[in-house]
Amino acid sequence: MSESKKYLLTEKDIPTAWYNIIPSMPTAPRPMLHPATKLPLTPEDLYPLFSEEAARQELNVTDSWIEIPEEVRDMYKIWRPTPLVRARGLEKMLDTPAHIYFKNESVSPVGSHKLNSALPQAYYCKQQGVTNITTETGAGQWGAALSLATRMMGIDLAVYMVKISYNQKPYRRSIMQTYGAEVIASPSMSTKAGRKIITDHPNYQGSLGTAISEAVELAMSTPNCKYALGSVMNHVALHQTVIGLEAEKQMEMAGEYPDVVIGCFGGGSNFSGISFPFMRHNLSGERSTRFVAAEPSSCPKLTRGVMQYDYGDEAGYTPLIPMLTLGHNFSPANIHAGGLRYHGAGSVVSQLKTDGLMDAVDIPQLESFEAATMFARAEGLIPAPESAHAIAAAIREARAAKEAGESRVILFNLSGHGLIDMTAYDRYLAGDLANYEVTDEEVARNTSGLEKII
Repeated sequence: MSESKKYLLTEKDIPTAWYNIIPSMPTAPRPMLHPATKLPLTPEDLYPLFSEEAARQELNVTDSWIEIPEEVRDMYKIWRPTPLVRARGLEKMLDTPAHIYFKNESVSPVGSHKLNSALPQAYYCKQQGVTNITTETGAGQWGAALSLATRMMGIDLAVYMVKISYNQKPYRRSIMQTYGAEVIASPSMSTKAGRKIITDHPNYQGSLGTAISEAVELAMSTPNCKYALGSVMNHVALHQTVIGLEAEKQMEMAGEYPDVVIGCFGGGSNFSGISFPFMRHNLSGERSTRFVAAEPSSCPKLTRGVMQYDYGDEAGYTPLIPMLTLGHNFSPANIHAGGLRYHGAGSVVSQLKTDGLMDAVDIPQLESFEAATMFARAEGLIPAPESAHAIAAAIREARAAKEAGESRVILFNLSGHGLIDMTAYDRYLAGDLANYEVTDEEVARNTSGLEKII
């Protein structure tokens, strides 16, 4: 642990603009469609749901750089820039010639990268005079981040937390409540969508798709209320690019450039954040870095999903998004990486994967916890179960480098710490966790009902 080295920036190095990858993509993502008319969305279509500025950013396909408001940048200074660390302890443990670096997003006040988007989304709502926000959360990182952001802005927040995580991760729920948010286990009896799901499946433990349905329904039926979300959408990926933009400067300080960039993958926010700034150099022909998204084998939308228009939620309230999907009715296994239990990928990442500009690997649950434990013992940091998937992929790369006898520079995003996930570690250490696999028949059955728009 003592051998690991940090690369630190100063406040003046916090980016002044977010990077929008869409104008540089060789194939632009297909447009999102209005769920009723099936016509391409306009910003005005999204105004009832999102803040107007978030809606404009969501559909911005022309501007590569979008200025970060000075007020948001000032709030970023609470914890940004975050450290880049050379994981020499892990390198030594693996006896690998690879150089392993990680961007430590766990140092934020809420312990994850999610605050990077929660602050601007809450800020834009405040500027518009919004008084209430609704959202969903899987493992609780996003709910915790938005709870703090809305508290800073003086906005009330209701969070629908996936029921299995509500029960598995009570301290994340406590964090949200400490900041003043109302937290509801989803599915709930407080919305039409929740009541239908409970009626049809009384023991259902929830999914992000279900929680999104409930949050959207509440937002649309509450005066002066907007919906905010922590992944999947383009404006969320945009806000997270502060991660990779800082990491670029820090890798330059280290005198190296990554051969492979890795992020865990649920809907795409932290993977996009660490990857897109580096990917722009691939798209311009300057570099040939590989990009790897690490998803759970129990929810393998990138590795085994179909490319089709699908809803972002279970009830079908959201716009139709062109995505790699397992189907919006997919019920993922109750793994401890609750933030990765989502049926689809954002439209930008889906297009990049379809075009072969990035790779994806699926990681079994036990391998992710084995990797997390190794990392904790080598580097002293206990990672969130979600982040453990990126660590597992990085370890695979480091072992491959050793087998090939080649040097390899590996960069991954440590998207959050696991200090509130120790129940999951207890179960792993006791041998009570299992791997979950999705069969081809399940994928085919769940996607066969999608309208074949693509």
